[in-house]
Amino acid sequence: MDKINVFDLEGNERESVKIPSVFNIKPRKDIIIQAFESSQSHGIQSQGRDKRAGLRNTAEGWGTGHGMSRAPRIKGSGFPTARNVGRVPFAKGGRRSHPIKKSKNTSKKINKGMNRLSILNAISASGRIEWVRERGHIIESVPNIPLVVDDKIQTIKKTSRIYSILCELGLKEELEKVKNGKKRRSGKGKRRGRKYKKSKGLLIVIKEDFGIVKAARNIPGLNIIQINDISINELAPGGHSGRLILWTQSAFNELNSINEEM
Repeated sequence: MDKINVFDLEGNERESVKIPSVFNIKPRKDIIIQAFESSQSHGIQSQGRDKRAGLRNTAEGWGTGHGMSRAPRIKGSGFPTARNVGRVPFAKGGRRSHPIKKSKNTSKKINKGMNRLSILNAISASGRIEWVRERGHIIESVPNIPLVVDDKIQTIKKTSRIYSILCELGLKEELEKVKNGKKRRSGKGKRRGRKYKKSKGLLIVIKEDFGIVKAARNIPGLNIIQINDISINELAPGGHSGRLILWTQSAFNELNSINEEM
């Protein structure tokens, strides 16, 4: 199939456009996962412990001849912690034996060519029905994969209007699945500002924003991004390729130049 249909805002076929050559690439999961892990590693906040932690005391060994162990003991008398063991790792309040060091490098490097190739692979995977279905998206009512829509959708400024357009394009079941997929997190994360886990659903790729970003941002699981800002984090969340993507016609045509540049 060399051409694919472009749909209008009512879900009707409007015209046909040529499929960009990027969709002919055979996607590789290993490249996508490697690029995703590299991207995620750059956002990790480095951890470390104070180098003087547990050492800010007067503990000093007494030597032999006291009938006591030669562990360093806090100097002084007349207060509860006097003569207690300090400084050493096995003592209460002592230093850590092998503390986490801030100097540890947690970032994973990947060369530019591999990163560009991963984006092309992820785009190609999003255009294959079996990959999209394997990721868990409901696409039985979706007329085409990849799904291309008229550029007029970029001018919509009402959330209700965006939702109705997506339903006309056969995405109602997918939107409801994501909305009902909100789950309470297990573990301590509930106390740290991430009480709920939410699924990743549809991704809308646009060329320019004329109001659609504000209109679509409140729909659960839906992300929207401009073609120039496309990244592996949006194309393959969690490193899982085959995300369901809705392309605007101008963004879809832009894939030809992206493939040539990369």
